[in-house]
Formats: sequence, C-alpha cells, structure tokens
Amino acid sequence: MSRTTRLSTSLLRAAAVTGVAALTLTACGSGSGSGSTSSGSGEVKVGLITKTDTNPFFVKMKEGAEQAAKENGVQLSTAAGKFDGDNAGQVTAIENMVAAGVKGILITPSDSKAIVPAIQKARAKGVLVIALDTPTEPESAVDALFATDNLKAGELVGMYAKAAMKGKTAKIAALDLAPGVSVGVQRHDGFLKGFGATDKDVVCAQDTGGDQAKGQTAMENCLQKSPDINVVYTINEPAALGAYTALKAKGREKDVLIVSVDGGCTGTQAVKDGKIAATSQQYPLKMAAEGVKAVVTYAKDGKKASGYTDTGVTLITDKAQAGATSKDTAFGLENCWG
Repeated sequence: MSRTTRLSTSLLRAAAVTGVAALTLTACGSGSGSGSTSSGSGEVKVGLITKTDTNPFFVKMKEGAEQAAKENGVQLSTAAGKFDGDNAGQVTAIENMVAAGVKGILITPSDSKAIVPAIQKARAKGVLVIALDTPTEPESAVDALFATDNLKAGELVGMYAKAAMKGKTAKIAALDLAPGVSVGVQRHDGFLKGFGATDKDVVCAQDTGGDQAKGQTAMENCLQKSPDINVVYTINEPAALGAYTALKAKGREKDVLIVSVDGGCTGTQAVKDGKIAATSQQYPLKMAAEGVKAVVTYAKDGKKASGYTDTGVTLITDKAQAGATSKDTAFGLENCWG
C-alpha cells in the first residue's frame, strides 16, 4: 500500500488508549501536555493524530510533520493515544482540532471504520482530511491517503522468502496484527501472494498486536503446535524479534527464516545481525511531511490532495536472492527510523 527511491539526507535528519482522556493534544516539540502551540509563525493550522506517541514509527511521523510545519511557517497541533485502538479519543481529537480552526487533519486511524463519521463531519466543515499509513474503510472517506503500499510490502518479503527457501517445503507461521485491521490484512495477504501460498499453507497463525512480548508468546505457541516450522512472517519487527527470542530458546534460530515489515532502526540492525532475514522498509517521516505540504497547498489555493500517494517501500537484506530486488542494510540503516 514500490518504492525504492532514496530519501534525501536532509529529510531523514529532520525526521515505524483506554479512553477519551488518554488522548491529549500536545505542543509541537514539547512532549505530552494539553493544548496546542505554534510550530511556525503563519496562520494556517494543521492537526496530526497518530495511534500512539511511543511507537518509533509514529515518533518519526511526528518529527516529519514538525519539520515540515516549521519549514512552511504553519501551526501544528498533535494528538496521540496511549495504545493503538482508541477510536473515541481520536474522535475527540478531531472535534477539538476542528473547533480550533485547523485547515487540515492528518490521521493514522486506530479503527478504520469507526472513525469515518467523525471524518465526514470534519470534511463537511471544509477541513481537508488525509489518512497517513492506515487507510480508512472505505478509503474514499478521506480526501487522500499517503501511505506505504502494504500489500506490496508483504509481497516483497513473500517473494524473498520463497526464493530463499530454494524449493524446500515451507512450514509457514504467520504472526499477524489483529483481526480486521487493514494494514495487517494487507501485509499478510501480500506475503502469501509473494510466496505463492494461501492461508491453507499456513500451519500456525497468531495475532500479536505488533508487540514483541506477544510475538514471543505467539511463536512459542506455534512451535508447540508445529515444531517443524521453517518460515516465519511477522507483521512488524518487534513481533519478529519476539519470534527470534522464542526460536533461540529452542535452538532453532539458525534454521528458521524470519521476514518482516517496517524498516525501523532496531529492526534493520536485526537484519544486519542475522536475526531477521529481510524486511520491507517504509518511510513515516515522508508520509507526514508530504501531508503537511498538501494542507499548505490547500490553504493557499484551495487545491485538495486526492487519491492514494505511495510513499515508498524497499526490501532490505544482506542476503540478496534472485528475483527479489533489494538494498543492503547499509542503505537500510541510513534510511531507517526510530
């Protein structure tokens, strides 16, 4: 949801909830707190709402938005939940930002369907709404989507895993995100497509929420169910590192192929260290920076961003395989986040 275009060094340097009360508006660059403050001297106001403010992916996204706001002289207010899933908090954040007079809102939806009514109300009041990273359902609920091609990201690591197996029979474990979350579904489906497999070929599937500890538990469960697993697909690199820990405890870390998606610095280093065979790297800083620019354009001339903008994905590995175009970890570490 292919991108091998290298991000500029300057852009990279500038730059992967329990209730309503858990979501707070924060001052740009000031950490957690209530209210919003200016990230520029202009009158145009932009809002950024992420799923959390602790995940390195969203931290980098916020950095990209802050830098773009500064460069374009606009005010930026941000909101984030304590964990992925606070739809009520995101609704409140949208309402607060609209009341504050934002010209546009950038959002990574925690619930792709439930957030739609609040987005519709904002758009009805003339606010440009752009989804970042995670599409709404339907995708047309927002004006535009700036995101990784998550299906392609999964497909790249699927193609890689297929090539790396060199004809050996695969016993696949899938460590997924959570039921119904579009990003997780797309990456999972992409992996199967790239590998040339179906869900019937997956001997064990577990949800991890993208969490390392849950990834370890999921891998332990899968090994109990199918001890001969030899390929592991994971929704993200924290889940992959959890799987690696479980495999290492069983002495299996060298004979099981792990592939993942994200491209964070910790995960990319894990590829370099041989813990993960390959990962698909995405670029959150670029998503947010381009989103802010789109709001500025709308504020200046009324031109709305529309449709889907692919912000790029690159297969990262130090063990290249025929038929799977990739970059090495030197590139990955130069362009990683977190």
